[in-house]
Amino acid sequence: MPKPCLLLQLRPERVAADDEYHAILRATELDVGDFVRVQMDQAFPDIDLDDFSAIIVGGGPSNVSSPDDKKYDYQKRFEPKLKDLTSEIVQRDFPYLGACYGLSTLADVLGGKVSEERYGETVGAQTIELTDAAHDDPLLRSIPRSFRAFVGHKEACQEVPPGAVLLAGSAGCPVQMIRVGRHAYATQFHPELDGNGLALRIQTYRHAGYFDPAEADYLTALGHRESVTVPSEILRRFTTRYCGSRSITT
Repeated sequence: MPKPCLLLQLRPERVAADDEYHAILRATELDVGDFVRVQMDQAFPDIDLDDFSAIIVGGGPSNVSSPDDKKYDYQKRFEPKLKDLTSEIVQRDFPYLGACYGLSTLADVLGGKVSEERYGETVGAQTIELTDAAHDDPLLRSIPRSFRAFVGHKEACQEVPPGAVLLAGSAGCPVQMIRVGRHAYATQFHPELDGNGLALRIQTYRHAGYFDPAEADYLTALGHRESVTVPSEILRRFTTRYCGSRSITT
């Protein structure tokens, strides 16, 4: 039997965590049995990479660059183990897809600078531009050179992390997607999100400092007007390539 994909989540808000999980299932066209789901805010067991085909790390309210006294208690518990695991992933060139916080973790492990200094983006859709390096990448081949994706983050990579290849950027955030080695990827944008998922997160994190709470309804309406389809295709291609799903369309 194919090995399952490991999904690591860090959202203590159950409704948001469950929605992220089901959005990933829809985007990847995989079944519940194809994933092992770990909610790191609750517990983080020892992980043997040999038990899995790939790892996906989602986003959440945690920030890698926050000082220790500003980090959530659950983040202080899982983050050291996650960084050790990410280091092993890089060393073994193990299939990995990190989104938002998953990008920050990978960049931090590589020795890159992640901070709130520049490039934070309010909640909503941004135009993502692929680089020349994306042309022959297995996940991005035939993907439109420019596409819309949902973002929302306080911290960001301040430059391309050492050893990484830049695959995509945007006007407001130059590092939107990277690859490390042949099989480890990360995005600043959220590949699983659609308009409904964005609306839920806007309500969930309304007072978390990502945007002016008074603009929540306005941002929700903007999100519903967007056509965001390419990011989920990238996510599907990742699991197709590494988790034994359908063949990639080229």
